[in-house]
Amino acid sequence: MKVIGKQRNSRMCVVCGMDNPIGFQAQFYNMEDGSVVTPFRYRKEHQSFPQRVHGGLIATMLDELGLRALWAKGSEDIFGVTMSMEVKYRKPVPYDKDLIGRGILARDTSKFAVIKTELFEPQGILLAEAEVKYIKLQVGQIVQDVNPHEEMCYLIDDGVREILF
Repeated sequence: MKVIGKQRNSRMCVVCGMDNPIGFQAQFYNMEDGSVVTPFRYRKEHQSFPQRVHGGLIATMLDELGLRALWAKGSEDIFGVTMSMEVKYRKPVPYDKDLIGRGILARDTSKFAVIKTELFEPQGILLAEAEVKYIKLQVGQIVQDVNPHEEMCYLIDDGVREILF
């Protein structure tokens, strides 16, 4: 699939924070089909059992892909919070291996959105998926005295133009 744009990264987010030493440091790309995709890796620090990523951290990435899918369809001015998320763990998720996360908008209204999110091995094997339900809110309804655009500071042109899986 062809990349049509890159989304910003934050400083300290556990998923996309480029300055967070224990985070995933994932970078997100808007795709030509309207989805968002991230190639990323979990590390051994993200494990539960040896050779397996903690289920809560799998859900964390699936949740982040939900908001990022909203941004892929509009602008980074859309904010909100997760109302509910139903996760299905299909196979054990390994760490220190290349993975691909994908999110795509399933339903959208002025106040709510439903997003389908998935984690894959590069060969296309589905590892986990979720249906994420969001309520759209203004930033001031979520946090006080924070400018999210100051936190979302990194926009790195890393040369990625296509993502295969």
